[in-house]
Amino acid sequence: MVSRALMLLSGALLAAGPTMAQGSASDYRDEFLEHFERSTRKLTLLSAAIPDSLYRWSPGAGTMSVARVYAHIARYNYLYLDGSLGIPAAPGVDWQNFESITEKAQVQEVLAESIAHVRTVVPAMRETDLTRPTMLYGRRVPGWAVLFQLLAHMNEHVGQSVAYARMNSIVPPWSR
Repeated sequence: MVSRALMLLSGALLAAGPTMAQGSASDYRDEFLEHFERSTRKLTLLSAAIPDSLYRWSPGAGTMSVARVYAHIARYNYLYLDGSLGIPAAPGVDWQNFESITEKAQVQEVLAESIAHVRTVVPAMRETDLTRPTMLYGRRVPGWAVLFQLLAHMNEHVGQSVAYARMNSIVPPWSR
């Protein structure tokens, strides 16, 4: 029975396979952008729902504060693009020091700017930018893999910020 199920699954994957195999790296970019929009919507809603007074709160010693979580996401939105893909931030953007920001308005501003940066530069990436090998955490990967790491990183910290919110009796806006 298990082998029959595996045969059926293999057949289904083979039937669907040519479509993906014929896809291009720009398909990965477009998929990234779709997921990025959903994730940033949650991130933006939750960062707004947390009161100013909690931006310096953290669940314990050695953990990031609420402000640092959001500033960290903003920093890495620039870091992945600059460090692995050679796409710099606009002049004057000091993303390396974002994590020292503690005021809600400033944190939300750098977060929004980092999201806008990603929204601007990623659609402009060419097929060669997406397929060119680069280094990411000591591994050689295609450019599109950096985009998916950026998304995974952001979503990891969205989950962290959901936990922080719930620890403070704040229901994420999309869960109401």
